[in-house]
Amino acid sequence: MIIKDIDKGKAFDWGKTSKDYAKYRDIYPQEFYDYILNLGLCKDGQKVLDIGTGTGVLPRNMYKYGATWVGTDIAENQIEQAKVLATEAGMNIEFFAAKAEDVSFPDNTFDVITACQCIWYLKHEVTAPQFAKMLKPGGHFLILYMGWLPFEDEIAGKSEEIVLKYNPTWNGCGDTVHPVWVPDEYLATFDLVSQNEFRVDVPFTRDSWHGRIRACRGVGASLSEADIEAWDKEHMQMMMENAPENFTVKHYVSIADLKVKE
Repeated sequence: MIIKDIDKGKAFDWGKTSKDYAKYRDIYPQEFYDYILNLGLCKDGQKVLDIGTGTGVLPRNMYKYGATWVGTDIAENQIEQAKVLATEAGMNIEFFAAKAEDVSFPDNTFDVITACQCIWYLKHEVTAPQFAKMLKPGGHFLILYMGWLPFEDEIAGKSEEIVLKYNPTWNGCGDTVHPVWVPDEYLATFDLVSQNEFRVDVPFTRDSWHGRIRACRGVGASLSEADIEAWDKEHMQMMMENAPENFTVKHYVSIADLKVKE
């Protein structure tokens, strides 16, 4: 995938990170899921479409709350991992590989559509009207995000420095607490119901944080095998020198809840 405004047009492929993604990206704390549930969404028989599902983290973790889930992702490797993980857990979740712009269901199919960690990758002029049509009257579109805070957390900051050494065009760095982006195209067909941010401390081991960073766009999805190998050595050395075996990393969650215009 190449998007001119992301990493100065450097190509990235989430499929390259699928094994790390499946192992290390299932890190959202319970507060993240509780916020969604407190909105009255993704539960109790509702039908939910998860765009950019990756390895199905959101559907798999919220499955127990009673919604019926469909997950889609552009990367076939991600979808294969999602299917394996769901099957192993005995979950009946439909997953298929497709570009967000090509996902098509009859009008009024879903109660909720979710886009977690992926809003930047969509062609909004296409997806905004499509999502509105696929949602039932009064249906919701949730834009979900969680990011680490490199200026507040020493380990996160040091990790970013090493990623930038190997991938200086990566612009997924330097995050601060701020509202998740709601592209203007959605405001033509949706009303913004609420938007909120809150801080969370996410637990890691040295290995799980190392894997979490390697699974990011700036490393596993875009670097060559040789650069990933060199990054691995340098990043793990930094971890051994600066991080205890168990620690937390400061993050924040940012969620926007949109509702189809009446």
